[in-house]
This record gives sequence, C-alpha cells and structure tokens, in this order.
Amino acid sequence: MAKRERRLYSKEFKEQIVQLSLSGKPRSEIIKEYELTPSVFDKWVRQHKSTGSFEEKDNRTPEQEELIRLRKENQRLAMENDILKQAALIMGRK
Repeated sequence: MAKRERRLYSKEFKEQIVQLSLSGKPRSEIIKEYELTPSVFDKWVRQHKSTGSFEEKDNRTPEQEELIRLRKENQRLAMENDILKQAALIMGRK
C-alpha cells in the first residue's frame, strides 16, 4: 500500500470546507468531492467550532500548553546541568 503524500491546505480552503458543512452539505459528499480524510475534515470542523482558528497553537488545551512549557524547561535545566558538570571538571583540574 503506497503511503499518501502529506497535503497542505490553505486557511481559506479549510474555511470553505467548514462553511460547506455548516450550510448543510453532507459530510460524506464533502470528503469524497475534495478527497479529504474523515479525520482531517472532523478536525477542521472541531477547531472552527472551538476557537475559529486552524492553527495548532490556538487549539491546544491548557494541559498541552503546560506539557510543552515543562519540556522546554526540562531541556533548559538539563543543558544548564551539563554546563555545570563541565565547569566542575575544568575547575577540578586546576
């Protein structure tokens, strides 16, 4: 089975698809006509309903935001720790 190449869609296209859905056009027809996957269609409709934005950063939950922040902080602290270890080795040689 050939892997499907990832397609990129403009904000305007996504908005048009959501508007078709809101106007009453059946989900299955939209998916078939525009060759979309059901999951991407559902995601766009869900994002439009919740925030009106299709940007991932605008649709994150507070838990997802916290996880991203904590991962960045963890990475920074690990880097600082490595720097301190190197400094201790250098100072130990003198």
